[in-house]
Amino acid sequence: MSTKYKANTTEEAYFITITTVGWVDIFTRLNQKYCITNALRHCQEHKGLEIYAYVIMSSHLHLLCKAVDGFVLSDVIRDFKKFTSKKIIKTIMEEPESRREWLLEHFRKACQHLKREQQFKVWQDGYHAIHIYSNSFIKEKIAYIHDNPVKDKWVTLPEDYYFSSARNYAGLEHEIEVV
Repeated sequence: MSTKYKANTTEEAYFITITTVGWVDIFTRLNQKYCITNALRHCQEHKGLEIYAYVIMSSHLHLLCKAVDGFVLSDVIRDFKKFTSKKIIKTIMEEPESRREWLLEHFRKACQHLKREQQFKVWQDGYHAIHIYSNSFIKEKIAYIHDNPVKDKWVTLPEDYYFSSARNYAGLEHEIEVV
């Protein structure tokens, strides 16, 4: 796999986008959003993930983050994707989901081209990581992250979207701590 857009370092910040296969809208359900936030918190507590900004959209998430304490961000993201894939599938199977059959079939078909044995594939291969190189770039990416739900007309103000660090920046109740 190409390393052009991978975060193979430690102690350097990146703007990361992680996307579901086929851009499927899986994070329209509250229980699926909590799968993501719980996993992100775990990575913060046990895998050296520092998050500066984030947003969970319906088919992807954006993070402005880095790995610290000797952890490598690409390893953290790999483990995050592996864990959340299993958790998302389990949630689809065990909790109310009107699209259960369709979603499971979609994630099953996404494995057909793989050489390794895998029953379901939730995330696209890899992820898009852009190295943070300046303060102006940081501001640009934080604004982009926080404006995503506004652009999609989910909310009027960025801080009104609960699954975004815009709430942290506004001093409101939030789901994930940010640095």
